[in-house]
Amino acid sequence: MLDYLQTQLATAWPQLRIVGKAGNGIEALRLIDELAPDVVFLDIQMPGLNGLDLAQRLASDGKAPHIVFVTAHHEYAVDAFEHAALDYLLKPTTVERLDKTVAKLKLALRAPAPAVAPDALRALLQQLAAPTAPTAAAAPAPLQWIRAAHGDETRLIAIDEVIYFQSNDKYTSVFLQEGECLIRTPLSKLREQLDEARFWQIHRSVIVAAKSVAGTHTDFRGRLVVKLKERREQLTVSRNYAEQFKQM
Repeated sequence: MLDYLQTQLATAWPQLRIVGKAGNGIEALRLIDELAPDVVFLDIQMPGLNGLDLAQRLASDGKAPHIVFVTAHHEYAVDAFEHAALDYLLKPTTVERLDKTVAKLKLALRAPAPAVAPDALRALLQQLAAPTAPTAAAAPAPLQWIRAAHGDETRLIAIDEVIYFQSNDKYTSVFLQEGECLIRTPLSKLREQLDEARFWQIHRSVIVAAKSVAGTHTDFRGRLVVKLKERREQLTVSRNYAEQFKQM
């Protein structure tokens, strides 16, 4: 995750100088004390000393840097981050989300005063640590990344790269602009994780990315067929899903 985030930051913020990386909370605390960085990206779940505990120590010193929390879970009070003028990144991070974080950090660094006063940061961390009453489960965020088998390797594929999905016996085929990968997730389960505005089911065995649809036509059998922008093959639309194409 460290190397992945560093690579993304190099693209989103080329002027940023990364002065240190830590594999655990204790090492991170030592580096922050030694190097006094302006910005710190903290994973909430770190060995030795987690990100929240580390942030509490920084707040108690009264000289906390601008903190961006990195988490794999939604339940860490996203609203609290926003109200405290901090930010968070949900793993795996996307370039679009990181661009927004970088923009906020640049504004904060230009401000004459720290974005978060120590008292505000302490209050935020107490709120995060406090048990909360059970609430109705929020709808999960749409799928952003896929781990797929490609030969002897496992690839991490951004959802934006996918042209279409097709059910394939015990697997689901993931078709990209060049090549094909396999995942074990059934198409019916995958459908629940996709953004309906971006991915359209056109057949019980096929889901296509809306951005990849070049147009449609009727073949000699009277079937509606989808033409793709990035691939040569054409996809047949079943009658049950033809309605969404009537206005095209």
